[in-house]
Amino acid sequence: MVFLKKDPAAETARDGHVGEGITLLRAFLVEDESIIRETLRDTVPWTQCGYTFAGEAGDGEMALPLIRQAEPDVLITDIRMPFMDGLALSELVSREFPEMKIVIISGYDDFEYAQQAISIGVERYLLKPITKNALLGVLEEIKEKIEGERANRSYLAQFHREAEEYEQYTRRVFFERMVAGQLSVRQIYETAGRLDIDLRAQCYTIALFSVLPESSASAEGYSEPGARLRDALLEHFLKYPEYVLFRWNLTTYAVLLKGDGARMDELSRRCVDTVRSRYEAHAPERSWYVAVGRPTQRLSTLPACFEEVSRLWAYRHILPQQHVLTADTVSFLTGTGSDCQLDQLDAGKVDPAILTGVMQSASAQEIPSFADEYIHSVEEALGSKPFCQYLMLSVRFTAARFAASLGVSQQELFAPLACLGLVGRNVTAADLKDYLSAILLRTAELRDRAASSQFRSLLKQVVTYIDQHFTDETLSLNQVAREVNISANYLSAVFSQEMGATFTEYVTGRRMDLAKNLLRTTDKRSGEVAAAVGYKDPHYFSFLFKKTQGCTPRDYRGGGKRP
Repeated sequence: MVFLKKDPAAETARDGHVGEGITLLRAFLVEDESIIRETLRDTVPWTQCGYTFAGEAGDGEMALPLIRQAEPDVLITDIRMPFMDGLALSELVSREFPEMKIVIISGYDDFEYAQQAISIGVERYLLKPITKNALLGVLEEIKEKIEGERANRSYLAQFHREAEEYEQYTRRVFFERMVAGQLSVRQIYETAGRLDIDLRAQCYTIALFSVLPESSASAEGYSEPGARLRDALLEHFLKYPEYVLFRWNLTTYAVLLKGDGARMDELSRRCVDTVRSRYEAHAPERSWYVAVGRPTQRLSTLPACFEEVSRLWAYRHILPQQHVLTADTVSFLTGTGSDCQLDQLDAGKVDPAILTGVMQSASAQEIPSFADEYIHSVEEALGSKPFCQYLMLSVRFTAARFAASLGVSQQELFAPLACLGLVGRNVTAADLKDYLSAILLRTAELRDRAASSQFRSLLKQVVTYIDQHFTDETLSLNQVAREVNISANYLSAVFSQEMGATFTEYVTGRRMDLAKNLLRTTDKRSGEVAAAVGYKDPHYFSFLFKKTQGCTPRDYRGGGKRP
């Protein structure tokens, strides 16, 4: 016998007529005794308990397809039924719907049944006759548990969204270490696994492309066309599993192409076509470049592949009209292996504008590769001593003009350089490379010092703004970027590069520090502390506090995990 009274709300829940905006859990009932089944269906105040009645069946065999269709949150089932009993049904449902909660009702106080139910993962085991309070109590407990689990999943999803910026920074560090040869193959796979990067493939190669004009890299104001271009490029490369995207520096992205050996040419062409078409669609007035290396079958040889791509990437300064930089295009255009004499040298190859472009935008990592390729591109003229002297003086004077634009005197520019003594002497190709590298690295150092000063001024504004507004729940990277008039993408890169922490990490740290102080020095409740530090949802605040501090706000207030 079931001690329940008929409740009008049960009819409403069964018909699905619930209040607007109310999310009800779905309950499904399986019971072979029709009187008990109908009594449970019609007398339990489902809506009042936070449920809607999703369906019923008289045995497990009939129930299973209906459960698959209804996908309830809670299954209430008898044990002893014809055709398929409750334990067999529960086992099948647990495998297919692991998040579904199962309540077994039985008229048999049998330890073996209970033991089997526990092994299946049944939530509760109730003995008949069932009292109303007992059933309502179980439904309330299960409701609280489901809502708690869903909230935790929601908080975790929000945490992961906020951590995306950190993950991008971590991916960049991983890529830098991988192509620098600092990771073993085992370490590459382990780190890739932690970052959810699938590196399984037969062949690999690397491509580099720039998303912004090189000349604007040090002072990137917000640009709607530039933002659309960047978004279009990133959307494409993030869409396909054959491409693994990494940010290389403030203006350059790297793509790891992976696939079967027979498809590598196709993947490379698609990569080039994507950059070309996106620039034509969103920024036709801007110059674009793509450098693509030759495929390799081993992850351990990616450093050599990246070295080749870096050398190819340097040719965007030497051959500014050549947008696709590969071993074939560069070899053809530079006349590799030619026996040309000085009178046949292309004068455009020694245009000082090439050196100025490198001084303005090339990173320190690129310069050795550029020096090698630049000297290689004019090797047919290196037998002429006057040409070698002209080249060295041209480099020197171009560097002096560039330093002057930074407010740096020639004395400060050249004081640390020992290579100037090569001027007037017979020199080899190796001497010229060393000379060129030394001067270009010095100008890059001075340029980066000036840019760092700009970054510090920019970051001072950013940090001041964050410190004044971090308790605002609406604070975001986009909001701060608009405040200082730069793109959010650029701000994210500069912030992590200069601060050693991402924007989200910094804001979260400031909020957690204030929260700990309030917990230690005031009687504010956890929800009040959450609101005071910038979190509208007190549950998410508690979740994030435990995630970052290693204990709950209550435990911290009680003396745990204090510095």
